[in-house]
Amino acid sequence: MPFYETDAMGIVHHSNYVRYLELGRIGFMDAHDRPYRDYVAEDLHFATTQLEVSYHKPARYDDVLEIATWVEWVRGASIRIGYEIRRDGDLLVRAATNHGMVDGQGRPRRIPAPQRASLARAAGQR
Repeated sequence: MPFYETDAMGIVHHSNYVRYLELGRIGFMDAHDRPYRDYVAEDLHFATTQLEVSYHKPARYDDVLEIATWVEWVRGASIRIGYEIRRDGDLLVRAATNHGMVDGQGRPRRIPAPQRASLARAAGQR
């Protein structure tokens, strides 16, 4: 962790974890679905509708963090992503985010069928 992401005690500020979740989510999409930029090119976005974070242990300056990311479920226009952030195997944070698909004007849209199927496979759904 860079020093600028920490507080005066050298502990990563809690707000930075939301950024780490986004990095994990985008990396997951790249590896298991398609690059997020492809959704953006189609004027589609996954708007965050809910965030749950449980902090177990603090991350500190110069820690190397591992972010595990997975799809918990996929519905017609929404998705739930789960996360664990670890340092050397120790659980620091467990989190989940819900997202609704919207277009560039914020109007709800269904997740395109091929991507919904791809994400459902990643979640182990049929």
